[in-house]
Amino acid sequence: MTAFLFHVGASAICSHGGQVSTLSSNKQVLVNGMAVVVQSDISQVAGCAFTVPPGKPQPCVTVRWLTPAVRVFINDQPAILQSSSGICQSAEQIPQGPPTIISTQTRVSGT
Repeated sequence: MTAFLFHVGASAICSHGGQVSTLSSNKQVLVNGMAVVVQSDISQVAGCAFTVPPGKPQPCVTVRWLTPAVRVFINDQPAILQSSSGICQSAEQIPQGPPTIISTQTRVSGT
């Protein structure tokens, strides 16, 4: 299914409202002047409000992308699409739920 490429300036949140930001290793492929995110990039979460269990909160701190593009590769790494799914994880790598990509650029798409 065709979807727009996800880039470092796009907006995404964890399932508890924390903001997702990504530092991209890709410096060659840009959309709207910003790097396209690839599967190996580190996506961090700030401001996650998940505080369960009591006494030892486990907020989302990272996103691991699970379903990248199948036909778009950047430096041998699959690109992340607006339709890509992932899992937010705590500092102890405990799964916390899926991230939601809210907005992205609307010029370049891939599958």
